Amino acid sequence: MSPFPFTENDFLGCFKHENPITAFKNAISAENSHLKLRFNPDQATAGLLTEKARFIDNILTACWLHFLGPAADIHALIATGGYGRSELFPHSDIDILVLLADADAADYQHSLSGFCNFLWDIGLKPGLSTRDVDDCVIAAQDDQTVFTSLLEMRLIDGNTELFEKLKGKVSSDALWPSDRFFPAKMLEQQKRYAKYHDTAYNLEPNIKEGPGGLRDLQVISWVFKRHYNASSLRELIKYGFLPKSEYDNLITARDILWRLRFALHNLTNRCEDRLVFDYQRELASQFGYVDRNDQPDVEQFMQFYFKTVVDIERLNEMLLQLLNERLISNKESLAPIPITANFSSIDGYLEVSNKDVFQKQPLALLEIFLILQQSPSLKGIRASTIRLIRKNLPLIDEDFRNNKQANRLFMDILRQPRGITSQLKRMNRYGVLAAYLPDFANIVARMQYDLFHIYTVDEHTLFVIRNLRRFSLAKHNNELPFCNNIFLLIAKPDILYLAALFHDIAKGRGGDHSTLGETLARNFCLQHELSNHDTKVITWLVRHHLLMSMTAQRKDISDPEVIHTFALQVGSIEYLNYLYLLTVADIRATNPSLWNTWKDALLKELYISTHQALHRGLHNPVARSERVQENKKEAREELLKLGISKTTIKHSWQHLSDDYFLRYSADEVAWHTIAIAACQESELPLVLLRPQTQRGSAEIFVYTRNEDLLFSICTATLDQLGLTILDARIITTADQYVLNSFQVLEQSGEAINDLYREVHICNALRQGLIAKKVKTSKNIHKQSRQARHFPIETSITFLDDPSHKHTIVELVTTDRAGLLSTIGRAFTELDIQLHDAKITTIGSRAEDMFYITDPQSRPIDDENKKQQLRTTMLRYLELKN
Repeated sequence: MSPFPFTENDFLGCFKHENPITAFKNAISAENSHLKLRFNPDQATAGLLTEKARFIDNILTACWLHFLGPAADIHALIATGGYGRSELFPHSDIDILVLLADADAADYQHSLSGFCNFLWDIGLKPGLSTRDVDDCVIAAQDDQTVFTSLLEMRLIDGNTELFEKLKGKVSSDALWPSDRFFPAKMLEQQKRYAKYHDTAYNLEPNIKEGPGGLRDLQVISWVFKRHYNASSLRELIKYGFLPKSEYDNLITARDILWRLRFALHNLTNRCEDRLVFDYQRELASQFGYVDRNDQPDVEQFMQFYFKTVVDIERLNEMLLQLLNERLISNKESLAPIPITANFSSIDGYLEVSNKDVFQKQPLALLEIFLILQQSPSLKGIRASTIRLIRKNLPLIDEDFRNNKQANRLFMDILRQPRGITSQLKRMNRYGVLAAYLPDFANIVARMQYDLFHIYTVDEHTLFVIRNLRRFSLAKHNNELPFCNNIFLLIAKPDILYLAALFHDIAKGRGGDHSTLGETLARNFCLQHELSNHDTKVITWLVRHHLLMSMTAQRKDISDPEVIHTFALQVGSIEYLNYLYLLTVADIRATNPSLWNTWKDALLKELYISTHQALHRGLHNPVARSERVQENKKEAREELLKLGISKTTIKHSWQHLSDDYFLRYSADEVAWHTIAIAACQESELPLVLLRPQTQRGSAEIFVYTRNEDLLFSICTATLDQLGLTILDARIITTADQYVLNSFQVLEQSGEAINDLYREVHICNALRQGLIAKKVKTSKNIHKQSRQARHFPIETSITFLDDPSHKHTIVELVTTDRAGLLSTIGRAFTELDIQLHDAKITTIGSRAEDMFYITDPQSRPIDDENKKQQLRTTMLRYLELKN
């Protein structure tokens, strides 16, 4: 038979083939290939969705008739859900209901089983339920999702009267009336949003379930259909919910998502609804995007996607609000209550007093958000007023932005005690924020294509402000109490909010976004007549918003000279307080998985040390020798309390350098000393593990004789055990023993909290050191699926060491299993001494700092030797790849 079209009779004929299953599979494969060939990313897909549904109808009808025989006319075969709407994508689920004429299906059980099994055999994977009418009603009463699927049921074949009977039951006002169904769907949407952190702007968004996705459109359709028994969304115009222009926008946005979903199914050959990295570049190409200027094709494509879903989010908000008014609210609540001369409250939503308000008084475009902040009982802005805001956005022009009253209104919004985050998000959603701050428009829906930032730049910025606001609220004190305490010390929270608003505003412009952002922030401050002091603080924070995180993660903050240098850069406790809060809020808003106890403790330690240095006075810094003596004194006192003799202490410390006492706390020194004193030479290597340190990580301590490949073996073993190395400190004593410490977390970012796991780690590391090699086993250090799409160009840079004690090597490369071990082998080949390592991993990007010397503990200054080291490191890294 000809492959197209496949009719019901064609499929009935397939049962006469020698192998019916193969015949059906071939037909399904041919249809999918046919649809793939006909798909054009630039053209609507509605016809293809309907064609696929009809194709499946023909298959199911043929199978239904074949397996049920005469009983096919007694019962009914019904399509539900998306299949019921005839919106069937290439690999969509096929939801069907077998509606039985009576509850006793024993006589048909064998036939129904054959029908269902055959569908699975040919690869359809149906979502199938079997019920009689009464069972359907009971299930629908108990579960609104069952009721929702029945709202869209469509008869495929079988008993028409039985189908109509069920349809009548479902249409009955007694079954999920609108005043119950609407709140149930709102709660369902709220829970669905929460799964995606209440944002559509994720790095790998779900185009079906995520906020602004296809499910938002379906929610509107379900609620509307339940109340009005409407056959299509076009009736939204008929009932006055949307003007034709907005309806056209809605359908255009839906069509874009349909085309994206269709392309995803074609690309993956499965029901894939996530725009994962693996497919974003290919989809960008399919949809006609090419690299231009400084913006890659994939970033343009994702910006196109995000601008589409923000339209759907906004329309979803407006329509559900209007439906709530019609379906739920009483007439009394719809009576206008005057709020100001320009605005009234209707059912808790702000409404303009007349349609010309914005035309006559453009500043009301800002005033409305201030009113919402000052009247917490208000729920939002009424849909008709949202339309007017969108319509009047062109009024926010250069004259508007230079209007001093407008400037005061905007600053008043940032200085309110409540509602700052919610109103800024609302201003962004309606386009007001981008209109008032044209520089902000550049980052709206802009995705940064890396694994570090999982939100668009505008959404990340608003999350930073949200996090700063949470520091001010007692109800969130349990999250980060230290931040809440610091927040109480700052004089002007609006300085923080403005620094957050501008810290990434220059992303995507090329060049250093911190420097460019500083200029934009200064222009804003001058325009809004902020004081010189406030302007200096804001611009300094924007310029240096990465300073604290980079210092904490890349430098040895146990070194008084590092602290003194950082304190000099910060300059005052006021600046330190602002910078600390902005740094924590920024990291936590970048990627929830990046924040852990290690970063928390590290930043807190840097803050406290810097605060002490600033309090002491920058003219009177702590000397290294003073810090060494303090640590020795504290450790000695602790050891004496524990019964360790002065002789034992002296013997244990005799070959240790001042560097050791500088870089380890008194608590760590005491721990090491007790262990070393109790250890015999024959028991080496000594491997210890403390599961929870002051920095929130586990510390693994190794004491043994200095030998080649020691660092490489340790790091390779820890890597194979699935541990993330955060920090490595390497001390070699005068008599050639090493004291190596590794700060580690589980790959998940959690601390080690299992005793058996602790013992296993120590045993594996000790055995590797004894054998002088890493035991071959499956490496459980997993590189994320996404990381494969972000290859980082390797660079090796030699940096100046302010103390002139080491040569600092900065390595930037793609993070991978065994990276540190590989570098360790390169150092060993050239007889280079490693003294310290600062490990920073940002998404798939490794930024590691190694403090090295020659065998005589001298910095490596010779340029030829540096070039030899660079060449050797690159060779090892290439071999690893």
